[in-house]
Amino acid sequence: MRWWIVTLALLFTGPAAHADEGILGVLARSQLARLDHASAADPSSVRARTVRVSFETLARALGLRHPVELRVIEGETVAETLQGRVVLANESLADLGEGERLFILAHELGHIELGHWEQTQHLYQKWVPGAVTPDQTEPVAALLGRDGSGLAHRQEIEADAYALHTLHALGGTSRDAVTAFMHLGTSLDTATHPGTRKRLAALRAADAQWSADPQATTRNERSDSVSRPD
Repeated sequence: MRWWIVTLALLFTGPAAHADEGILGVLARSQLARLDHASAADPSSVRARTVRVSFETLARALGLRHPVELRVIEGETVAETLQGRVVLANESLADLGEGERLFILAHELGHIELGHWEQTQHLYQKWVPGAVTPDQTEPVAALLGRDGSGLAHRQEIEADAYALHTLHALGGTSRDAVTAFMHLGTSLDTATHPGTRKRLAALRAADAQWSADPQATTRNERSDSVSRPD
């Protein structure tokens, strides 16, 4: 979900909007720019096929409510969800264990299934309801940045919990999730992501909740509907 920082930069540091363009138009162009800059991996490579097989396993098991497209990429991005339906997944995920790979991919699917893109659009529209002009955006830049960061942090925690519950439903364990974080490297808080320590603490809480009642989910989670694939 790092893309929204790019959108804020477009809004508040330059003439991003076309004449009479609304915020949803700017958001759409920001997302498209991210997609255009993603370098596709060789689809015939063993690594790309491995990532795709894991993704398809998840998609079948979850019975996704929304159409989803997977693009296996190369470069620095590990995994990202754009346009509320496109998952970018680096071919390097093939180098991880299956449980770790499933956790990272399920995290991205969680953003889609939990409606995070729609939530983000609603937030931007709240602060920039009309045409995107300096008069509209400059007074609300700090407030939108604050609320956008808070929303992004909450969405990351929710997607982590969704992915953890998905792992459990598929017979995996929380160890796979923790190992995935270790491979990704420890990080501090950023504008878009809570630090690793906070995310692991939230995962422990979600794991404890699941252990106490495997059928319990938050108001947004659907991982109880996951069945083990054949």
